[in-house]
Amino acid sequence: MNTEKDFSPLTPNIVRALNDKLYEKRKVAALEIEKLVREFVAQNNSAQIRHVIQTLANEFALSLHPHSRKGGLIGLAACSIALGKDSGLYLKELIDPVLTCFNDSDSRLRYYACEALYNIVKVARGAVLPHFNVLFDGLSKLAADPDPNVKSGSELLDRLLKDIVTESNKFDLVAFVPLLRERIYSNNQYARQFIISWIHVLESVPDINLLDYLPEILDGLFQILGDSSKEIRRMCEVVLGEFLKEIKKNPSSVKFAEMANILVIHSNDLIQLTSMTWMREFIQLAGRVVLPYSSGILTAVLPCLSYDDRKKSTKEAASACNHSLMKLVTPEDDEDDEEPGFDSRPMHPHFCSVSHFRNIFSDRSAVTLDLDGIVQVLDRHLHDSSTGMMTRIAVLKWLYHLYIKTPRKMFKHTDSLFPMLLKTLSDESDEVILKDLEVLAEIASSPAGQTDTSGLCDNSDSKTVQWWLVGSKVTDLSPSTPSMNSYFYKFMINLLKRFSLERKLLEMRGAFIIRQLCLLLHAENIFHSMADILLKEEDLKFASTMVQTLNTILLTSAELFQLRNQLKDLHTQESCALFCCLYRSWCHNPVATVSLCFLTQNYRHAYDLIQKFGDLEVTVDFLMEVDKLVQLIESPIFTYLRLQLLDVEHNPYLIKALYGLLMLLPQSQAFQLLSHRLSCVPNPELMRTVEDPKAPVRDKRLAQPHIDYSELLQHFDRVQSKHLEVRHKRAGRFEHPDRKL
Repeated sequence: MNTEKDFSPLTPNIVRALNDKLYEKRKVAALEIEKLVREFVAQNNSAQIRHVIQTLANEFALSLHPHSRKGGLIGLAACSIALGKDSGLYLKELIDPVLTCFNDSDSRLRYYACEALYNIVKVARGAVLPHFNVLFDGLSKLAADPDPNVKSGSELLDRLLKDIVTESNKFDLVAFVPLLRERIYSNNQYARQFIISWIHVLESVPDINLLDYLPEILDGLFQILGDSSKEIRRMCEVVLGEFLKEIKKNPSSVKFAEMANILVIHSNDLIQLTSMTWMREFIQLAGRVVLPYSSGILTAVLPCLSYDDRKKSTKEAASACNHSLMKLVTPEDDEDDEEPGFDSRPMHPHFCSVSHFRNIFSDRSAVTLDLDGIVQVLDRHLHDSSTGMMTRIAVLKWLYHLYIKTPRKMFKHTDSLFPMLLKTLSDESDEVILKDLEVLAEIASSPAGQTDTSGLCDNSDSKTVQWWLVGSKVTDLSPSTPSMNSYFYKFMINLLKRFSLERKLLEMRGAFIIRQLCLLLHAENIFHSMADILLKEEDLKFASTMVQTLNTILLTSAELFQLRNQLKDLHTQESCALFCCLYRSWCHNPVATVSLCFLTQNYRHAYDLIQKFGDLEVTVDFLMEVDKLVQLIESPIFTYLRLQLLDVEHNPYLIKALYGLLMLLPQSQAFQLLSHRLSCVPNPELMRTVEDPKAPVRDKRLAQPHIDYSELLQHFDRVQSKHLEVRHKRAGRFEHPDRKL
């Protein structure tokens, strides 16, 4: 530096000392500057004061020579000390050159800059608050300084500044938040630590309401919560915990809508528990305000429901979120949005504007359910093969809940949901299948489903449904059964089609599915519809297998007790119509047809059918079915039939039918069982046929006015002829000698 240059009012001795490499000499110069400035203060000579500061800044602090810069820094600090309470008048000139030195490549010089600024701030106290943003900006850079001495100096300055902010009631939060919002996204751990410490301080000051600006920094806080440093995560958890306490204390002033979507997008393992905890509180405190963002919430919540005990807390919080959100959906959400000027179109939660948030928050009555978004999320989880069992159950519970609360709007989505719901019947979990059946049953029975028959099925299925609705008049099967909608028949058609294409499903879960449907809907409707659909089934082998399955369920399941009683006594026209409907399809399986006659006490007709068995192709499968029928006759279901064997005079065709079965059987265990039963029949010589003129009317079914038994026999013959024709065609392609006797 040119020492001959005029630096007045600084003396040549002061200038030389400021440029000296020794700290002690620079310190002596600083004391002289302090003395000089005090004199100017006493004289109220602000021009000279400003000239001294500018000289120290421009000629020294911003000099290219490192020792000059050090001298300038200590000189500026000396000026501040001399000015005392008046330093606030010159803070910009004092602070700016010091902050410039924060970027110096020399760590010693950065340390001296910290020291100088500390002295300036210590003297000015609250007067520095108008310059807080530039001070914060400079400190945030030094927080990550690699030199430990510089970091130590910056921490001292940082604590001083925090004390000043805490003591003052003039902190400009509005001006500071944009800077905070920008710096909160730093990836440097020290910078993050610095940011979190300041948020913690500001949040604890009673006169500073940082909660109002939480939506602007919440995303950054959750980013920091995912930091790899345990210490930083702990600090962030403390800050978020304090905010959550404030939210619970003052929910009416919280901008829930502006923060709801922020929680949704943060779901990695490190922060998931916190985001779920916050989401749970938001839903409980804000209520329907969060409904427009329910699809995003479900996207985050549903996968957590399948967590194991290692993430038990997260799972429980997610479950609470899910339950609380579900409760917010009410029947009012099924009403049309008719408010003038209100746009009811669903908005994707990630594209909702802040103004939209605020409009919703200010008028809770304007909140609408994002049904389309919810259904899209639920459908996606059902399609995803990696979705956990508990999540699939939750998805199905949601669908059921939506069909109960908002049936009219939900039925717009039914055609797209229905195929996946049918596919879910193949799920490996019984509990999932049960929930799936509940949804399907609600779809099939809801009055809101009284729609046209197009959309779900292919052309052939639609024609079948039209036949049901128009030709068969089965929308009101009988006075004792509730009406079903068009989806009921679509469901039955597609369920049978699925059983046909997926025989393993029929074998493993068919009985379970049908029994549950009989509980959820009405057994008579289920059997009536399936029987009529099977009557038109082209795959005769499947029709026979399906009839055998239905017959076993009918004869053995506790769920079918009422239907069995209805068929047992054909006293009404409706019960007779049901018997005839079942009979026509049961003809696909001769043994099942006989068992139906036994159930309905049509013993004469059973005998007539068995007489025709001599013309049928007797296979191993056929004899196995007869064997099972014999076992069923010994079961509690047919207790009444066995007791009727005591009344030989009035039940001759029952005994003849049983003897007919006995004659069909080879010498097997079933043969021995039935033979032993028949040997217990009393007075076999009393057995007389109806042709005996002395015999009374022996079969009460002969007098049944609602059933044309001769026509039923003809139908049986026609069906069996079709089966025989199919078997012969199949035998032409390949022989199964081991399947015949």
